[in-house]
Amino acid sequence: MYRSLEECIVDLEKHGHLVRIREEVDPHLEMAAIHLKVYEAGGPALLFENVKGSKFRAVSNLFGTIERSKFIFRQTWEAAQNVIALRNDPMQALRNPFKHAGTGMAAWKALPAKRSGKPPVAAQEIRISDLPLIKHWPMDGGAFVTLPQVYSEDPAKPGIMNSNLGMYRVQLTGNDYATDREIGLHYQIHRGIGVHQEKAARKGEPLKVSIFVGGPPAHTLSAVMPLPEGLSEMTFAGMLAGRRFRYSYIDGYCISHDADFVITGEIHPGETKPEGPFGDHLGYYSLTHEFPLMKVQKVYARPNAIWPFTVVGRPPQEDTSFGELIHELTGDAIKQEIPGVKEVHAVDAAGVHPLLFAIGSERYTPYQQVKQPMELLTIANRILGTGQLSLAKYLFITAEDKRPLDTHNEVDFLTYILERIDLRRDIHFQTNTTIDTLDYSGTGLNSGSKVVFAAYGEQKRELCTEVPDGLKSIRGFDNARLVMPGVISVQASAFTDYAAAEQEMRTLGEAIHAGGGLPSCPVIIVCDDSTFMSETVSNFLWATFTRSNPSHDIYGVNAGYEFKHWGCDNVIIDARVKPHQAPPLVPDPAVEKRIERLFAKGAVLGGLL
Repeated sequence: MYRSLEECIVDLEKHGHLVRIREEVDPHLEMAAIHLKVYEAGGPALLFENVKGSKFRAVSNLFGTIERSKFIFRQTWEAAQNVIALRNDPMQALRNPFKHAGTGMAAWKALPAKRSGKPPVAAQEIRISDLPLIKHWPMDGGAFVTLPQVYSEDPAKPGIMNSNLGMYRVQLTGNDYATDREIGLHYQIHRGIGVHQEKAARKGEPLKVSIFVGGPPAHTLSAVMPLPEGLSEMTFAGMLAGRRFRYSYIDGYCISHDADFVITGEIHPGETKPEGPFGDHLGYYSLTHEFPLMKVQKVYARPNAIWPFTVVGRPPQEDTSFGELIHELTGDAIKQEIPGVKEVHAVDAAGVHPLLFAIGSERYTPYQQVKQPMELLTIANRILGTGQLSLAKYLFITAEDKRPLDTHNEVDFLTYILERIDLRRDIHFQTNTTIDTLDYSGTGLNSGSKVVFAAYGEQKRELCTEVPDGLKSIRGFDNARLVMPGVISVQASAFTDYAAAEQEMRTLGEAIHAGGGLPSCPVIIVCDDSTFMSETVSNFLWATFTRSNPSHDIYGVNAGYEFKHWGCDNVIIDARVKPHQAPPLVPDPAVEKRIERLFAKGAVLGGLL
C-alpha cells in the first residue's frame, strides 16, 4: 500500500518494473516518443530524472501492462472488487454474509479523512512554467496534463462527499492562455464537473477547481472509474490505496495531502478560450475548440515531487490498460444496469467509443419458429442510452444460440453476425444525434449518427474467404482485398464531397448488382488504401469505424426503403478520409532519429526494441 508516488516507483524498480533515464531528455516531443516506443515493446515504467527546463522528475508507463497495473494494486485489489460487487448487487451480502463481512469495514476505512496542518504538497509554491511541460505530438497546441485528477464540489451541496474527481484534459501552455495565469479544461457539459459548473453559473459564481497530479496510483485510477451510484471517487481512491484519502482546505480549495502537485483555480461563468489541438485516443488530432478557461490561483509541489504522464494516440496505448483494469474491477456491472445484456465490449482498436460489440438475450418470443432480433433491439437502445456507451456510432449485437461467443474475438464475433444478419431487416439507424467530442467523422462537434446491426437466428449465408470475381474489375475501384470472411476492401480515388461520393457508391452498387450480386460478401469497404485496410484486423477496425459517419457513409447494393426502413443486398461503407476530418497522428522523423541514442547498444534502453 503506497503512501506516495515515490514509494510506488521504488517498489517497481526493486521488482524490475522500472528503468531510470538519467540523461537529459527534452519534454518537447522526445519524452513522448520514448514512451511510445517503450510501451509498444511491452517495456518497463520510465523515470525521467533530468527533464530539460524543469527541476522536477517525470514518470510514464506506470500502467503500461495489465500485469504491472495489477502488481501495483496487489494488496487492495480484491477488497475493492468486493465493495464494487456489493454495490452492484446488494443481495450478495444476504446470500453469503460471512464472505462479505469485512466489506463494509473496508469501505468505512476508505472514507476521506480531513487533516489539520500544512499538507506536504504545499511545501513549495511554484508556477505553471516550472512544471515538466510535455508536448506529445507535433501539431499539439501546447503542453498538456494527461493524468490529472480534476476535483470539484457541488455548489449546492459543498463538501468532499458531494465532489467529483474526473480525468479531463488540461492544457498548460500555448494558444491564447496567459502564461502561468490561465489554463484550459476540456470536458463535456454532461460530465460531473460540467454539472457543477452549470450550478455555479446559475448562482452567478465561479467554480473552484483543484487539479491533483501524482500521489498514490490508486488516486489516478479513481479519476477514470465509472463507479456505482453512491460510491464516490474519493472513497474508492482510499479503498484502492489501502488508506484514507487525506485532504484539507487552503483558501477554500480542497488540497490532497498525498498529491505530488496541486493546481488551484476558478472557472468563471461563460469564460472560454480556444483549446487544442491535441493528439487523442482515436489516433487523430482533436482540433481547436472553445472550452472552459481556468484562472490559476496557486500551484503547489511537494518535496521531490514527480510528474506522472502518459501519451495517447492510436490504440493500443497505456490507456488500454486502464480500460482492462476498469473492466476487471467493475466485473458484471453492465449486467446489473441493463437487464438482458450479457456482455458489452468497447473495441479498443477502433478508439473505444466508435464501435461496440454486445451479446444480449432473445427471450420475447420463444414459441416462434423463425428467430429474429426483438429483445436485442430493446437492449441496443438501452446500451446507446447508457453513460459513455451513448457516444458509440456502431453497435453490433447478437444473442448466443447454439455456441458461446466472445466479443473480444473480433473476427469470430463479426463472422457470426454477418452469417446471420438480414440486411433488409436488421440495420437500424439513429440520425442527427450525439457522438464523441473527439470524433470528427460526423457533421459537426458532438454531432453525427449511429447504426445498430442486430442479428439472430439461423445461418443465412456462407461468407467469402477470397475476393469474388465480381469485385476484381469494376472501373474506379481497384486492388480488391479480403479483410476477413465476408468483408472486402476496395480502393477508390480520394473523397471530394458527399454529392460525388453518392454517385460513386451508386456506380459501385449498380456494377455489383448487374454482375449478379455478391451474396457471400455482405460488407464492402471503400477506402484510400486497401492494402493497409486488409493488412491487419486492427487496421480494418480503426480505419473503417473512425472514418465513417453511418448516416452519410453507409450505402447499399440494390438499396431501398420499405415503410421508412432502409435495407440492401450488400452494405457499402465509405471509409475514405474526408476533408472535414482531423489529421492522423504522425511522429516527427527528426525526433525519432534523435531518441535512437537511448535505444542503442549499451544505452539505458538498449536491447529493448
